[in-house]
Amino acid sequence: MTAPRQHNRRELPIGRRVAQLRVRRGMSQQVFADRIGRSKSWVDKVERGVRTLDRLPMIETVAAALGVAPGVLVGRKVQRAPTTDATAAVEQVREALTCYDTPGAADRDWPSSVTELDHRIGYAQTAYRHAHHLQVLRMLPGLLAAARHATRPDGPASGGPAALMLVHVYRLTAQVLVKLGEAHLAWLVADRAMTTAAGDPRRTALAAVPLAQALRALHRGRLAMTAATTAVRPLDLAPHRVLAPDDLALAGTLFTEAALAAATCGDVAAVDDLTERAAHLAATHAERHHHDGYGFGPVVVDLARALAAARLGDNHLAVALHHRATEGDAWQRLPAEHRAAHLIDMTRVHLDLGDHHAAGRALLTADRIAPAEVRLRPAAHAALAAVLRAGPTPADVTRLAATLGLART
Repeated sequence: MTAPRQHNRRELPIGRRVAQLRVRRGMSQQVFADRIGRSKSWVDKVERGVRTLDRLPMIETVAAALGVAPGVLVGRKVQRAPTTDATAAVEQVREALTCYDTPGAADRDWPSSVTELDHRIGYAQTAYRHAHHLQVLRMLPGLLAAARHATRPDGPASGGPAALMLVHVYRLTAQVLVKLGEAHLAWLVADRAMTTAAGDPRRTALAAVPLAQALRALHRGRLAMTAATTAVRPLDLAPHRVLAPDDLALAGTLFTEAALAAATCGDVAAVDDLTERAAHLAATHAERHHHDGYGFGPVVVDLARALAAARLGDNHLAVALHHRATEGDAWQRLPAEHRAAHLIDMTRVHLDLGDHHAAGRALLTADRIAPAEVRLRPAAHAALAAVLRAGPTPADVTRLAATLGLART
């Protein structure tokens, strides 16, 4: 009798799993609804099976609120090795965020100079662009401590330079946390970055990028759009002023973030306006700087247009824009992290169009470009689980699923 009961438990509908996990954690439907930004009625319908829970971002949000991996909700067994490593590393980052450097703190292995600290931060940023997320996570506790130490009055780089370095570290921390489904913690870190920026235009703009990303992950699109557009205004974009390459790229990045946030709110006019502004800056950037070292250019805006179109409900346009943006050399020059993350986002678009084979191919390509994006991110696990549910899959997709500990029920 034991075996059948275990089998039935694995076969429970996703709504029943949500109800069981919610009750197990002592949450009422209202408390749970507040945590995921939905109504109590919506939660009740999902748990009773009246409403289907099949959108990947919502599955991730529900899983995060319940403290489980998305695979638990969709009935897949998730391999523990990479997840455990990432979870342990996130906990170390969480602990580092609760520690504060004070004058009486014990001596630590601080960088011997501002230059050395700057090099360490630059190395971590490069690792992030190559999607070496575990490596970045393991570096962050030390970087957080060292950068905070540098901002002390008796630190090696007190003042503006130290504040800028700390903002960079906070930004990197928040961006990694968003990827790993820790949006609430990412919001906290981004908020600290904004505080550290202390009103300086460039530091504030740098901090606003992960703030907007965290707010979007928390389904607060209107707040994310406001944060991005407010931060871009102090960067003087007057036609007569020649912006430095990184400031130009930063302003364009803020506009693309604002456009994506506007799309989540269904604000078509704002999406068009913001993407046009971003496209103008991207064209200017391309004219002056013939490389994509700053991770911004026309192709970035085109990719954002594709994702915005999908969030506005036009999946056919999204796929067309995606194909146009990814067929040129500019796509290949983008950081591996950006390309793989975009492909994971496009997986949902293919699934919504009923093309689970294209969705599987997108995940396979993302895995070849940046394995950590697929193997560590809850969004990728949820996407692959949805592909498996959609129908028969090619052998290479099945192998990837097996690698992640996902199997067809």
